[in-house]
Amino acid sequence: MIPLLILGLLKQNPGSYGYELLALMKERHYQYVVNFTKGSFYYNLQQLEEKHYIEKVDQLDNTREKRNYIITELGDKEFDRLMVKYGSKTDYINLSFYAAMLFADEYDSNELAKLIKIQIEQTKKKISLIEQSLTTFDEKNHFKKLLENSRSHHIVNVKWFEELLMDIKK
Repeated sequence: MIPLLILGLLKQNPGSYGYELLALMKERHYQYVVNFTKGSFYYNLQQLEEKHYIEKVDQLDNTREKRNYIITELGDKEFDRLMVKYGSKTDYINLSFYAAMLFADEYDSNELAKLIKIQIEQTKKKISLIEQSLTTFDEKNHFKKLLENSRSHHIVNVKWFEELLMDIKK
């Protein structure tokens, strides 16, 4: 999915350089959509260039050369293909916690309660970060709507975790 993010950002910001694209991904909190690291980002950037989906446009900027990228015609086609691929796909939501819950009856209930409290704490932190991010978007931003949806899911998860905790205490 990282190639879709890179190609989409280059469509929005032609002539951007790699670090600038990575900074945009972080600034826009794309980690809520796709797990990425600096290494995976640059690997995908290199792969897109090797496949001729993007090309370098070398420019001088204050005596320092920057590698600016633009999307190619082939890259536009790949962007469209990826939009269809990911836009028409529905994935299951699966938290690693769900796998642990499969064996909750085999685990010490006090220790399980500790794990659930960790989930509640972490999920509330995610909600807080999302709410902070939401203040930076205007009303018609699609990513804002995605974050609002994510926040709603996390709120539901907190309620579910709290109900699990109450069930364990009974």
